[in-house]
Amino acid sequence: MSLFFTILKQETQKAREQMLQAPILAACQQGLINKESYRQFLTQAYHHVKHTVPLLMACGGRLSEEYEWLRQAIGEYIEEESGHHEWILDDIAALGANAQMVRDNQGEGRVGWPIELMVAYLYHQIDRHNPLALFGMVWVLEGTSVSIGGNMAELIRHRLDLPEAAMSYLTSHSTLDQEHIQLFERLMNRVESPLDQQVIIDSANRVFHLYGEMLRQLPVASSSLNEPVGISHAVSA
Repeated sequence: MSLFFTILKQETQKAREQMLQAPILAACQQGLINKESYRQFLTQAYHHVKHTVPLLMACGGRLSEEYEWLRQAIGEYIEEESGHHEWILDDIAALGANAQMVRDNQGEGRVGWPIELMVAYLYHQIDRHNPLALFGMVWVLEGTSVSIGGNMAELIRHRLDLPEAAMSYLTSHSTLDQEHIQLFERLMNRVESPLDQQVIIDSANRVFHLYGEMLRQLPVASSSLNEPVGISHAVSA
């Protein structure tokens, strides 16, 4: 019988592939990205990363006694994740953008609906249904970071000629998450309840969809003008 981590990968593969079809990812590979695309990505990243520790704390508080081993792992994870949203604000400031506006969720720094719904969904699942749903998000974000994050970070930095001070979130997480995903695999393989396993799978598929919608809303640079164009234009061109 397959271990749960293997099943999780298999059962979320389709949703993952759909997320990876977001035009902005192909645009990065082709060099069709500009600072505005990157700023908008960082803005949305801030609005979900700032909830990582609160979500972990909420999850830990809702776990049943049988998952005491997982609660202990969450405690260690909280220590490692604390303050990472501040790294993103530093990156935004290094781009010359208004980081305070992002912190205040105002103007061009506002959260988009996909991330707003993603975060609300996770809080709702933890509070009203099953706290293990949080690990669907962990699989999406850390699995994606490990598989494409490092490559995307290098492409963005090279294309936009950015200082390291503007890349701390992407570069650090592509490295940190390689260690985290190994721990995540070990933890998930200890989840034996079919019901809990299905909750994690369903959550991951939902988060893949919503995170993919966020990526689809990011502007793609025109090859001729190197200016942001709408996603619909990029797809139809």
